[in-house]
Amino acid sequence: MFVVIIRTIILYTLVVVVMRLMGKRQLGELQPYELVITIMISELASLPMQDTRLPLLLGIIPIVTMLIMQILVSEIQLRSEKVRSIIDGKPSILLRNGILDTKALREQRINIDDLMEELRTNGYFNFEDIAYLILENNGQISVIPKANLSPVTKSDLNISVPQDVLPTVLVINGKVNKENLKTINKDMKWLLQNIRSRNIENLEEVYIALMDSHNKFYCQKKDMV
Repeated sequence: MFVVIIRTIILYTLVVVVMRLMGKRQLGELQPYELVITIMISELASLPMQDTRLPLLLGIIPIVTMLIMQILVSEIQLRSEKVRSIIDGKPSILLRNGILDTKALREQRINIDDLMEELRTNGYFNFEDIAYLILENNGQISVIPKANLSPVTKSDLNISVPQDVLPTVLVINGKVNKENLKTINKDMKWLLQNIRSRNIENLEEVYIALMDSHNKFYCQKKDMV
């Protein structure tokens, strides 16, 4: 039993590291070859976990090999558009200016119900309202409405607004992130003053404190969670 636990921990750690090195894409965003590698890695890891008669290296070596292959393929794709099109394929236009491309729909085995679902998900109901429906290489369908139906932006209305910035977390569960505090050019005295101004006596009571996207100080006590 102890051997199984150790083998599982080793393989789990290896798979996590490998998936981390492969990138941060979500499952639904993987290209076909990336999905194949992901499935194969899970299978390669599960066999040595279940059967202790198999040497651990029979799982580790193929997983590392798959990682190397994925990195090599990614590098080749970055350098060659032709190779990229062969491996990933090209996006398919399913609809253009309200007119469905029935040939593309047949080739991609997509039915009208699937397209209508994509339209509803994106807040549209009629094909006539759409300029393009594009099936991307990762299987997702991009919906591009006609110009007169596109959402109005602030620039369209000539409204000038300040650019939001990324929030900066300063305190989590009473622990101060001194590096982030330094990034915003503030010190502990400033932090404590702002916390106490919200009727919090010490840092241990703080669940989270941060500078939000509007450059305003936000703070919440632990007992409020």
